[in-house]
Amino acid sequence: MKFLKLLLVLVVFQVQAQQGGMWIPSLLKGTNEKEMKALGMKISADAIYSANNSSLKDAVPHFDGGCTAEMISPKGLLLTNHHCGYDNIQSHSTVENDYLTNGFWAYKMEDELPNKDLTVTFIIKIEDVTTKIFEGVLNLPTESDKQKRIQQNIAAVSKSFQKEAWQDVMIRAFYDGNQYLLFVTENFKDVRLVGAPPSSIGKFGSDTDNWVWPRHTGDFSLFRVYADKNNRPAEYSKDNVPYQPKHFFPVSAKGIQENDFTMVMGYPGRTQEYLPSFAVEQIVNDLNPAKIEIRDAALKVQDGFMRKDNAIKIQYASKYAGVANYWKKWIGETKGLKKSNAVAIKQDFEKKFQERVNKAGKQEEYGTILADFEKNYKDIREYAIARDYFTEVVLRNSEILSFGYRLYQLEQVYNTRGEQAFNDRKNNLISGFEGLYKDYSAQVDEKVFEQLINLYATKSPKQFLPESLNNINASTLTTNIFSSSKLTNYNGLKEVLNGDAKSVLDKLNQDPAYQLVKSIAESYQKNVAPKSDEINLKNIALQRTYMKGIMEFFPNDRIFPDANSTLRVTYGKVKGYKPSDAVYYEPISYLDGVIEKYVPGDYEFDVPKKLIDLYNAKDYGRYADKNGKMPLGFIATNHTTGGNSGSPALDANGNLIGLNFDRVWEGTMSDIYYSPEICRNIMVDTRYILFVIDKFAGAKNLIEEMTIVYPKSQKTK
Repeated sequence: MKFLKLLLVLVVFQVQAQQGGMWIPSLLKGTNEKEMKALGMKISADAIYSANNSSLKDAVPHFDGGCTAEMISPKGLLLTNHHCGYDNIQSHSTVENDYLTNGFWAYKMEDELPNKDLTVTFIIKIEDVTTKIFEGVLNLPTESDKQKRIQQNIAAVSKSFQKEAWQDVMIRAFYDGNQYLLFVTENFKDVRLVGAPPSSIGKFGSDTDNWVWPRHTGDFSLFRVYADKNNRPAEYSKDNVPYQPKHFFPVSAKGIQENDFTMVMGYPGRTQEYLPSFAVEQIVNDLNPAKIEIRDAALKVQDGFMRKDNAIKIQYASKYAGVANYWKKWIGETKGLKKSNAVAIKQDFEKKFQERVNKAGKQEEYGTILADFEKNYKDIREYAIARDYFTEVVLRNSEILSFGYRLYQLEQVYNTRGEQAFNDRKNNLISGFEGLYKDYSAQVDEKVFEQLINLYATKSPKQFLPESLNNINASTLTTNIFSSSKLTNYNGLKEVLNGDAKSVLDKLNQDPAYQLVKSIAESYQKNVAPKSDEINLKNIALQRTYMKGIMEFFPNDRIFPDANSTLRVTYGKVKGYKPSDAVYYEPISYLDGVIEKYVPGDYEFDVPKKLIDLYNAKDYGRYADKNGKMPLGFIATNHTTGGNSGSPALDANGNLIGLNFDRVWEGTMSDIYYSPEICRNIMVDTRYILFVIDKFAGAKNLIEEMTIVYPKSQKTK
């Protein structure tokens, strides 16, 4: 009996060790395919990726440059997250016609709404071009020279590569610059809004529930991709027709259960799995706490205004969600890294790395890497903190400062490239600022500015601050700027930008908001950026060599390239988890949880009356589970990150079973250190998506368009 228990433990451990990772779809044959089959996958690696035949990758486009989506019909119907489509839903919303609050459904194609600048990008094929990119690189004397030559080679290969006229090429680095892959893509620019549930479904739980489990958010929206009459990318036109994808996913209503195989495909944005312990320690102790404090201050101000004013709520809904998303993520990431002892685990790995270097007699190539890392991260600490304060305060969270910084860049264009380039950039700015000011409230930004400028002046390393921030009174400075700056409204901005370069720059340099931004930017560019860039360049070279050493000395480890917004596959199992002592989370949530959390009229936990009525009547149609309950979400061990929002979750046969939208709070550390024990991705169950479309919205036209796979006991469409 003891032997059997030990064997069971070993088997479970082996299965867990086979989960996670972000794998390149064109390179799945071999070890990955065997692992996936062992976990329960029924299809082949060729079914997932093929350059010449229809495959799953043809149904998974990059959505708007930052999310993922999937094709779910032969008529270009596309599914992604509600939060991925949020900006576009918001752009069509007004106080009188509020699609965020009430939802939107197109019951016929002519009612679908065009979206300016929204794109979806499909991967056509992937090729390894490492040898070409490294031509003439390795013997160059400095890292700067090497990087310059690599960029030249990338440009040359991109230009010479054979492709169709309507296709594009991009080249990305993998394994910290040890490999380069080329992607042929097709970029579709006519993408129309088809359906979105009200925010009380699509954003249920809002920021309180964000990054946590159990979740009860119907985080989905529907769009349609249009093409020209040849099924090729085209700008928006009434003559365009629905795109016919090479592959689309059957949508499963069969349901899932714990330990089922799952696979997620998508475009994860950025991970740093192979950072040395010194870097992780700095993130935990210095960088994350600073960024969390800044965003916490901004969010409290915005939330206060949004709860009192519906117009401001519409203006700031998308911005607030974006700021809150990573604020909460960094809190969970820090907690998870500490709980999992990630720094100590990395230190133990580094000890083994050094032992293998010494055993192989390769001290000349790898012997000083860890000591160099330690010195560099010590040297860069103050600069890294200053960089994050500048980024978070000036570029991201104080709008008047971010507006001013764009104008500062305009002045630099004049200084470096002359008046013609200045005028071109100026005209683009005037056009672009119109949309920014549409969603801007000086009243809100004034209070945010006051909080953040005080943090910048008191918490950012003082040796890098400009004179303008020495011993300031934040309240007085705020009043002065917001009472006299032209940048607090769009008309004022246009007035400043009216005229030739000299008159525009004269007006700008008399504006108090611009004066402050310029002093901060110049101080940063002089005192922080050069040294930060210098040390970062050293770390880039070290990280590349370190990664090369890891692959050389740990050949049997599961080493996958860090995420870089390219198409990846991750796989695992539906699985609950134990976040802390005496607590266990089941892997599936239900509509019951929505009703349990329901708070009438609440900003985050209100529930539409129709949804309550459907629940009370248990009117779930064909989408209930075998116990008559309405499944809503589930979690699994798939290794995901930002960019995987909207990714398809697939079953063993390649059917769509869920829509990825989040991770559990305790597992957000997976960007730096993945653990199958507590890292879980969160998905909307396709049964809930179908239920909302069918029973709540009554959009039978969309249900009829899909291929839905029902349980054997029900009719299969």
